[in-house]
Amino acid sequence: MLFKKSIPQLIAEANENGEHTLKRTLSSSGLIALGVGAIIGAGLFSLTGIAAAENAGPAVILSFIIAAVGCGFAGLCYAEFASMIPVAGSAYTYSYATMGEFVAWIIGWDLVLEYALAGATVAVSWSQYFNQLLMIFHIQLPDTLLKGPWEGGVVNLPAIVIVCLLSLLLMRGTQESSRVNNILVILKVGVVLIFIALGWSFINPANHDPFIPVNAGEELVKSGQQSFWSFLKSDDFGHFGISGVLRAAGVVFFAFIGFDAVSTAAQEAKNPKKGMPIGIIGSLIICTLLYVLFSYVMTGIENYAMFKGDAKPVATAFAKTGYHFLNTALIITIIAGYTSVILVMLLGQSRVFYSMSKDGLLPKIFSDLSKRQTPWKTNAIFMVFVSIFAGFVPVSDLGHMVSIGTLFAFTLVCVGILVLRKTDPNLERPFKTPLVPFVPVMGILVCILMMASLPIESWERLAIWLAIGLLIYFVYGKKHSVIRKQHQN
Repeated sequence: MLFKKSIPQLIAEANENGEHTLKRTLSSSGLIALGVGAIIGAGLFSLTGIAAAENAGPAVILSFIIAAVGCGFAGLCYAEFASMIPVAGSAYTYSYATMGEFVAWIIGWDLVLEYALAGATVAVSWSQYFNQLLMIFHIQLPDTLLKGPWEGGVVNLPAIVIVCLLSLLLMRGTQESSRVNNILVILKVGVVLIFIALGWSFINPANHDPFIPVNAGEELVKSGQQSFWSFLKSDDFGHFGISGVLRAAGVVFFAFIGFDAVSTAAQEAKNPKKGMPIGIIGSLIICTLLYVLFSYVMTGIENYAMFKGDAKPVATAFAKTGYHFLNTALIITIIAGYTSVILVMLLGQSRVFYSMSKDGLLPKIFSDLSKRQTPWKTNAIFMVFVSIFAGFVPVSDLGHMVSIGTLFAFTLVCVGILVLRKTDPNLERPFKTPLVPFVPVMGILVCILMMASLPIESWERLAIWLAIGLLIYFVYGKKHSVIRKQHQN
């Protein structure tokens, strides 16, 4: 028997009130800020230069647009679910309603890769930039406190501190966390806009010519001197030309990851039917506009070739403007960007486990709420879990795990829309994904293509992680499932 949660049952959960439910405090603007806070991190400041120098040249602008369209397919599917099922849990909850408990468990467990491990990974990078900021004020932390034991140090102390501080903030309350996030979003968006405004007058049109650098392999294919299949296998593929623009889209795609975190807060939105689609689609549109303008100015100020091997490509472009104060502002902005990303990732993770616990698939401790109506015990548990990864484990190689976990979640949400349109076509949908089945099918194809481009090691780690999750499900979750008990009675 396929154990699924009915839509009316989920809607009833969403409408629950009282001290044992999450508190509705987030407005539409707060949800947009949550999405922007999760999306705009250092990906904007690092991936732009990498993709321009190695793949697309100035046409990285087109790559951002292509990646945004790919995210948009999944985003539209998320928006329909979030407006229709305004319950915490995101893709986990949507899978429970469409594909049943077993698939829901898999995706819920998989989301730990996106939220918890992403939070740890970002915390490590936050630590490095925080150390740079301290150095400006002539404060130097020893390497032993900036690296874990496997990297020649003792512990990454700043990474642990930021995870603990943000976890404590989340325990205090969602509204307070949202206010801090709003301030961080205003700060980092403000500096991005300042860079665009000041840098515009320093754009050299020669740096955008050619807009799409020539790919030697593509030219040979056009002239018939090389077959397309041999070109696909060659080193030329993805190194400029149209293939380079497409590969760069795969690189910068991960700069958009995070918009789905908005859906984890559905049960805390004041008006989820209206606010969730606005929060998800609105944050994607705002970030896409900022990314396109930012990359246009950046590649216009400095020739794209100069960004190759540059660890701080944006700082290189900043230097051309003569506004040296922006270098310090850039570091502060990246720190603010990282901080808001960690905050939203920790919030998203706690809400997914809150929903899984309410369904009986995880122990009750994960759904216990404080007087401020926050799942504080979950926050505390993940404070320790994420801190250990951030402080002691070299998480640089976990980036692909975050990516494959996220893309897997996107794929199942798109599949869910197709399933629900078939099984419950007359269900009330405050927001409807347009052009079904085209949009969800394209979302599935884009995500699968992105997953296929990841190293085989990523698939192996995903398989191991899911195997651990299945063991927990069959040992604990299946026996304590609330919906199974209801059917048995």
